[in-house]
Amino acid sequence: MSDIEKEPLSKQQLKSKETKGRIFRAAKTILQKQGYEQLSIKNICEEAGVSNGSFYHHFKTKDDLLSYYIEEQPSINPDLLEPPEDAEEAKIAIIHVYLNYAEYCRELGVEFMANYYTPKNQALNPSIRTERPYPIITVEHYLQKAIDAGIVTPTIPLEDICTDIRMLVIGNVFEWCLHNGDTDFEGNIRRSLGHYLDGIF
Repeated sequence: MSDIEKEPLSKQQLKSKETKGRIFRAAKTILQKQGYEQLSIKNICEEAGVSNGSFYHHFKTKDDLLSYYIEEQPSINPDLLEPPEDAEEAKIAIIHVYLNYAEYCRELGVEFMANYYTPKNQALNPSIRTERPYPIITVEHYLQKAIDAGIVTPTIPLEDICTDIRMLVIGNVFEWCLHNGDTDFEGNIRRSLGHYLDGIF
């Protein structure tokens, strides 16, 4: 895929990006050192040296902040993805999306991910989220294209597939965090998703 030239950011956009980065680094520090319980907007603002107004200018809630950075991983525009040649290629591509996600989790670190994947983080709840994370959106668009083209014919609805994949991946992240990063994270994702996809198309 060719690189698309991006317009340079304006001074205001650069300042906004820098502020967002500072807010996120503050949240990451609090998560790593004190845990999710201490992740209040007040504490984030104090750590980042920004006002409450500045926080709310960029993010609706603290969970919105965390979601923004989970979703801001290096991504692919789903509309630019070519449909797969066959079902096998579709499986490989889906697994690849989540191997990229595993790499991004490693960059954020075990402490961050362990504190992010908590039931208290409602950003993880798809029933109340208005936007969903990049990986599952990519997979959903990609599979829809493959289904429309008759390349894959899943035995269950696409919505159920996306839910199942999300739960499988959350389980793999949890297992990785539980063992403090001492698991074959990528191998487990490859194996569990591979077995699951083999069973549905």
